Amino acid sequence: MPPSPQILRHNGGTAPHFHSTVSVQKLRRLSTLILVLRLASFCFSLASAVFMATARSDSANWVDHDAFRFVLAANAIVAVYSFVEMWVSVWEILKGGTLLPEAVQVWFDFGHDQGFAYLLLSANAAGTSLARTMRGDDTCTAASAFCVQSYISISLGFAAFLFLLVSALFSGFRVACFLITGSRFHL
Repeated sequence: MPPSPQILRHNGGTAPHFHSTVSVQKLRRLSTLILVLRLASFCFSLASAVFMATARSDSANWVDHDAFRFVLAANAIVAVYSFVEMWVSVWEILKGGTLLPEAVQVWFDFGHDQGFAYLLLSANAAGTSLARTMRGDDTCTAASAFCVQSYISISLGFAAFLFLLVSALFSGFRVACFLITGSRFHL
């Protein structure tokens, strides 16, 4: 005998309980949006790391400056993290479930999105401070490719930060929904 559907009491009547396809569609849309944000974060952080890694001239090199090494390292770390999380998002979209147990996955995503966003923010702030100092003491001239590349790298890093920040907001939304409902988000 097949299991009977759960019965919900609503205004004195009964109705069979079913999983709403609307909430499944909303979950898929949220996962797709997070995937797009992670893709953008990956692209911007990778481009930032590449620009910083190739920033050198006869008189200056990124290796000679701690802040620029920090910018390169932070953006490279975030590029790797975003790449892995992109594939986790693809898994969630295709399989309809999380790769890790759901409680672990939502907290992992939320915590790491925030941590790496702060890492990017601090690295790019340090890089901005050094770039401004270099511009003030005539190390950077208008024709210096090194300075232009470092400015571009820092700008791309800030863009990656913004996309990771928005991703962290959506990850926080997933955590809140998980805490409220005890499972996947349902609206």
